[in-house]
Amino acid sequence: MEGNFEEQNKLPELKLDAKQAQGFLSFYKTLPSDSRAVRFFDRKDYYTAHGENSGFIAKTYYHTTTALRQLGSGSNALSSVSISRNMFETIARDLLLERNDHTVELYEGSGSNWRLVKTGSPGNIGSFEDVLFANNEMQDTPVVVSIFPSFQDGRCVIGMAYVDLTRRILGLAEFLDDSRFTNLESSLIALGAKECIFPAESGKSNECKSLYDSLERCAVMITERKKHEFKGRDLDSDLKRLVKGNIEPVRDLVSGFDLATPALGALLSFSELLSNEDNYGNFTIRRYDIGGFMRLDSAAMRALNVMESKTDANKNFSLFGLMNRTCTAGMGKRLLHMWLKQPLVDLNEIKTRLDIVQCFVEEAGLRQDLRQHLKRISDVERLLRSLERRRGGLQHIIKLYQSTIRLPFIKTAMQQYTGEFSPLISERYLKKLEALSDQDHLGKFIDLVEYSVDLDQLENGEYMISSSYDTTLASLKDQKELLEQQIHELHKKTAIELDLQVDKALKLDKAAQFGHVFRITKKEEPKIRKKLTTQFIVLETRKDGVKFTNTKLKKLGDQYQSVVDDYKSCQKELVDRVVQTVTSFSEVFEELAGLLSEMDVLLSFADLAASCPTPYCRPEVTSSDAGDIVLEGSRHPCVEAQDWVNFIPNDCRLMRGKSWFQIVTGPNMGGKSTFIRQVGVIVLMAQVGSFVPCDKASISIRDCIFARVGAGDCQLRGVSTFMQEMLETASILKGATDKSLIIIDELGRGTSTYDGFGLAWAICEHLVQVKKAPTLFATHFHELTALAQANSEVAGDTVGVANFHVSAHIDTESRKLTMLYKVEPGACDQSFGIHVAEFANFPESVVALAREKAAELEDFSQSSMIVNNEESGKRKSREDDPDEVSRGAARAHKFLKEFAAMPLDKMELKDSLQRVREMKDELEKDAADCHWLRQFL
Repeated sequence: MEGNFEEQNKLPELKLDAKQAQGFLSFYKTLPSDSRAVRFFDRKDYYTAHGENSGFIAKTYYHTTTALRQLGSGSNALSSVSISRNMFETIARDLLLERNDHTVELYEGSGSNWRLVKTGSPGNIGSFEDVLFANNEMQDTPVVVSIFPSFQDGRCVIGMAYVDLTRRILGLAEFLDDSRFTNLESSLIALGAKECIFPAESGKSNECKSLYDSLERCAVMITERKKHEFKGRDLDSDLKRLVKGNIEPVRDLVSGFDLATPALGALLSFSELLSNEDNYGNFTIRRYDIGGFMRLDSAAMRALNVMESKTDANKNFSLFGLMNRTCTAGMGKRLLHMWLKQPLVDLNEIKTRLDIVQCFVEEAGLRQDLRQHLKRISDVERLLRSLERRRGGLQHIIKLYQSTIRLPFIKTAMQQYTGEFSPLISERYLKKLEALSDQDHLGKFIDLVEYSVDLDQLENGEYMISSSYDTTLASLKDQKELLEQQIHELHKKTAIELDLQVDKALKLDKAAQFGHVFRITKKEEPKIRKKLTTQFIVLETRKDGVKFTNTKLKKLGDQYQSVVDDYKSCQKELVDRVVQTVTSFSEVFEELAGLLSEMDVLLSFADLAASCPTPYCRPEVTSSDAGDIVLEGSRHPCVEAQDWVNFIPNDCRLMRGKSWFQIVTGPNMGGKSTFIRQVGVIVLMAQVGSFVPCDKASISIRDCIFARVGAGDCQLRGVSTFMQEMLETASILKGATDKSLIIIDELGRGTSTYDGFGLAWAICEHLVQVKKAPTLFATHFHELTALAQANSEVAGDTVGVANFHVSAHIDTESRKLTMLYKVEPGACDQSFGIHVAEFANFPESVVALAREKAAELEDFSQSSMIVNNEESGKRKSREDDPDEVSRGAARAHKFLKEFAAMPLDKMELKDSLQRVREMKDELEKDAADCHWLRQFL
């Protein structure tokens, strides 16, 4: 942002005299302290920020403290920074749309008289929408969530309420959650929550620490409210005012909750919905079903690159960026955003979406026609909301009108389609569009606009009520035109009297200060100076000439201005009346927006599927209880979209009883991570209703995707890389079901080799024997591949463990490694780490030493399984007895299980260490007669 000094109109000058500065300083001292609030002061041409806010803005956005100025002097001096209007928009967008740690306040006034006019937070951006989206489309709909947890008998029940201010939806949910709050996390991800209201006292308990961690992982702003605000009283009367329709179903819905109602009470208080009468009767309320969509936690969203990131090199780095080919102004993007966070689990609805996408893929003409028409559709949802909030005018109504008159073209394009899916297209879109656009609905809206708005003036960029709409307005317009005519006649008459040419020598101007005036150039002034001083009143002499008037022109000008003021006042009243009438079409426009945005997203899916160099295929989707996950010729959609990539496709066959759990080994940089992630991405795409980058695909619906890929440390929370890895894995072990999909990459590498391997083995065994979910487990612990053999000997195995590896070729002479990026059956016996170091141009001496040390360690590892024969002085290999291995593994598993079950968050550190010592002592006793177990100790 270094270039912002030049690009954003430079730094405005802070212009305050001593009196203004003193008045402001006295006001600023009265403001309450709030570390999260960034306060801006509107000074007409620019903005200012002060105190700690000014330092934050200078360092974060100007990247220099030279932008700071001092207001006042001595001990009363206040650090200040001035901000241009363009820069203010940039900062507001970052604070409210990108970050989650600040609120924004905007003040207006002067001297010591200032008032707060706008407040905003990441979850409530309504008052700043005109600033945030003046030059940008609204891509996401922020949601505010309120939670009310109850901890009893080691369990946690969450009461949750949410409000979507853009779509005017209230939601309620109540559910049991585990100690990692996996249900809450996936709900916050699905809803797109930006801010979470939380009882202040609750956060002080130890039980809430992991809940806070869960909220932080979802990047939501945590706003604490006093516990007495979490009450369910008066909800009935509040909802009666807010929710449209009959109150009885609302009462029945709310009465079914215990903890969600206090959460809703706090939410209504926080969002101040009842303080704005425009909200009355405009909200809907619903039960939020946490099992209604595929669950995705924050780790899965990151691992699969679902949403855009600031670090993306181009838009195709994320799934959203790749799939976003929407045409409507904002509506389609917001729906795609929501769909990617809420993949379907309903088989019929998935198939319906796929049918529509197939129709649009096969019918290129229909697809192109509809996309061309949708490009002319404005953001109906935002326009409607502006009108409902009385912030919109005729310009918003005209945009709605221009969108509405495109509907006949969309209907015609659909009517011309007679293919396989024409009954579905007719039922899903055509019939609904015809019902919405008939004479009782949008037909009336079109008539209203054409009758009330002067459409001829649009070419001049003027938005005005037609004079024929109102008799008073028509009368005022006639008076205005008559006075204009009289003024022009007076202009001509005066020109003749002064012997000057009309408009060339004697001009008629309209100045803000004087109204209608005559103007001549200084060159002409001497010719008429005598008449000018006797018959006229000279108003102003400047370089551009002399302005003058007379009593007749002044009288006509005053009359004209009076009529113009009355005309504008009448226009405003009529505009308000038309806006009020248009808002009565809200439900019709909301339904229209839903239809068009859905069509837009499905057309976007079809355009992506048809335009890729290697076409996508329609996946065959089966219920979660049946079928396998078989992907032939699968590709990672984001990776193959990069210009420099020639992607090598791979097959993936997750088959029940055969290869439901796959261990993937192979060299670094060989493509393991890409392969396991692409399976997750393809399953997600299929359940969103999109075609997938495969030659052929069959997918069994998954209720959740869990991913543990490349953990980073969280030093601010005191969490190391390995601890973060373990926490993410704990979420999988607690939250996964046999209907989930699990993706794990390089588990256990953040600790010692034996500890890491032990953990990896135990986790794999637990997933195979207990969770029984389809799993892709990429690892460098090649010993894990023995799990396939061990599992095949277990009676009644219903999962099936299989080994796969990514292939590589080593030239026997040069020892050069070539990656083949093909996934093939079987295990790999080495990781080729030193070869990869050679790729990175390590010094030859370092590589040689690495080979030498690796050989020594391999020899040392083998010697741990060898006994020393003193008589012969030679070593001989010793193989552990299979029964001994089985017994030792069972005892190690028991130890890990007991350790995992320890309530560490409730135990004192001294007690925890004592218990671990006791467990270790017991394990060492049991290992005395078990060589296999003893080697790990």
